[in-house]
Amino acid sequence: MSHSQIAAVLGRLPSGLLVLTSRRGDADAGMLVSWVMQAGFEPPMVTVALHKDRPLAQWLAEGSPFALNLLAENQRRLVSHFGRHADDGHAAFTNLKFHRTAAGIAVLDGTIGHLECQCEPADRLESGDHWVFLARVIGGRLEAGEQPLVHVRKNGMKY
Repeated sequence: MSHSQIAAVLGRLPSGLLVLTSRRGDADAGMLVSWVMQAGFEPPMVTVALHKDRPLAQWLAEGSPFALNLLAENQRRLVSHFGRHADDGHAAFTNLKFHRTAAGIAVLDGTIGHLECQCEPADRLESGDHWVFLARVIGGRLEAGEQPLVHVRKNGMKY
């Protein structure tokens, strides 16, 4: 199979669209993520893959807790907001409604729901240009019964 054929098939792997939010000290950050997968029942676990050059990847590598906000089909404006905003903590939540978890992490209002997660610094795997983090789900809440926003790409070798 050629490289272009592999890219085409990889791109057609469906994934949900979520916003990963975190807090470190007084800084908040958020970014659009799509490589998230449930990874265990007892205890509940998830994996999330982040490009190594993203600031939030470093936060997770250092053990910062985070939340995964599951987007609904009608929340494409959040895709564009978090898809173009840097995850360096600058104005990530400007003009958005959110509340905070007990740990202080911003959780977006109006999403299907969220999962609060914690990974240990050692709970990551190198995967080429990404890190794959294994995180324990320590809390969460279902807010709406809407259909999740699903993403399918044309090319599996780029976002």
